[in-house]
Amino acid sequence: MISVKNVTLAYGKRVLFDEVNLNFVKGNCYGVIGANGAGKSTFLKILSGEIEPNKGSIEITPGERMAVLKQNQFEFDEQTVLNTVLMGHKKMWDLMHEKDAIYANPDATEDDYMKAGELEAEFGEMGGYTAESDAATLLSSLGVTESFHQSLMKDIPGTLKVRVLLAQALFGNPDILLLDEPTNGLDIETISWLENFLADYENIVLVVSHDRHFLDTICTHVADVDRAKIKIFTGNYTFWYESSQLMSRQISDKNKKVEEKRQALMDFIARFSANASKSKQATSRKKALEKLTIEEIEPSNRKYPGIIFQPLREVGNQILNVENLSKSVDGRKLFDKVSFSVQKGEKIAFLSKDPLAVTNFFEIINDNAKADGGKFEWGTTITKAYLPLENSEFFSEGLSLIDWLRQFVPSHVTDADEPFLRGFLGKMLFSGDDIMKKTNVLSGGEKVRCMISRMMLQNPNLVVLDQPTNHLDLESIQSFNDGCQVFPGVVLLTSHDHTFMQTVANRVIELTPKGIIDRLMTFDDYLEDNRVKQLREEMYA
Repeated sequence: MISVKNVTLAYGKRVLFDEVNLNFVKGNCYGVIGANGAGKSTFLKILSGEIEPNKGSIEITPGERMAVLKQNQFEFDEQTVLNTVLMGHKKMWDLMHEKDAIYANPDATEDDYMKAGELEAEFGEMGGYTAESDAATLLSSLGVTESFHQSLMKDIPGTLKVRVLLAQALFGNPDILLLDEPTNGLDIETISWLENFLADYENIVLVVSHDRHFLDTICTHVADVDRAKIKIFTGNYTFWYESSQLMSRQISDKNKKVEEKRQALMDFIARFSANASKSKQATSRKKALEKLTIEEIEPSNRKYPGIIFQPLREVGNQILNVENLSKSVDGRKLFDKVSFSVQKGEKIAFLSKDPLAVTNFFEIINDNAKADGGKFEWGTTITKAYLPLENSEFFSEGLSLIDWLRQFVPSHVTDADEPFLRGFLGKMLFSGDDIMKKTNVLSGGEKVRCMISRMMLQNPNLVVLDQPTNHLDLESIQSFNDGCQVFPGVVLLTSHDHTFMQTVANRVIELTPKGIIDRLMTFDDYLEDNRVKQLREEMYA
């Protein structure tokens, strides 16, 4: 168990945590959520001992081992990949070197060899004799093939380093596992493996993540960081979000009787607990939900942006036709023979095993890059708004937010005065003096929120979204997701956010070096379809 007692942390006048008291217990997985800057990552660093609080203490049950997902990719540059993982279990690693040093010492005494025997027994009890094979299996499961296991960390690609550090944290079944954004840099298959691994994990897990599907799959509880406090709620992220929203509506509904409100909340809890899957985490969550009382549900204090795309006109019959588009970069074929047409009502999820493929495709159809071959044509009725992966070129000048947005007022708007522009910025939670903030000092999340304001200003009937959840907090992601679901126009999107892809898209197109896979189905159905799985293997072979 981890006990957090009266923890307080402040930087000058800014108070991150004020008298926080919590217990984290075995068998539970806690999703640590909160707005950007609330202190989620800092809290994990306090738990691990990396940051000392101004006041209070962290107590861990004696003998329990904590593992932390390291963020420094260069820390183990001179170690082999396999040894980096083994070093995740420090006690086992130190013990192995201690006993090996005795055997390597030509002057070792009989007492030394007696000591070595004791160390051998302890090493065996820790699982030391299968440690290398266990570490190798873990690496392979995370997509680090055997050919890299004896390479030095400095010689492998950065995308693999992230996976090795994740394997290091998971190695040896630690009693307490702290993971900060563990899905960063992972592909769909590896995230799915990690979800299954953690969903059946029997010890304590605390995880910070902006991936709602990941949180929903693994979490039994949510630790909500808000207003310098942390509260623990039963259930996964979706349960927390929907129950807090329902409670907010119940409080504001003056016409409904108290008993009716209570029954609606009880029905909601029962419905959620009935949908538990077979994993141990979900079973644990189901039991916790069954014991939950209405009083434990609280309305959220969070502010959610208003992301609403309002088309001036409906799309016509011709939307987008693509014929035989192809693109290579540095001799690497990103995609080839891309041909399809977009129809009314379609919201298309694009994906590829090559992260550059979809971004290049979106840049081409938005006239920011040239294809190697083929052509595309937009319908005359289309008004599109594009959210690119990289937005730095839009923020090179130090304009105020309101002057920045004024640049993008479309021709159909005749009266773009300050109140009009404030309205679009206000929807993205820029209020008061915020609108005078200079664009060259904005954070990554603030820049994306500006770009979304710019998109809404266009009144598009088609939106193109390249990784729309990057840099956003969960509140903005949820609002963006909801806005795209109710948007009456066409959506072309790619995202690492599984929930976004699943809840918005009704068609999936995968770009490969040998053509496309195109299916009218949801994202989950696409990933589970056996015929698609076989075709994907052939396309990437």
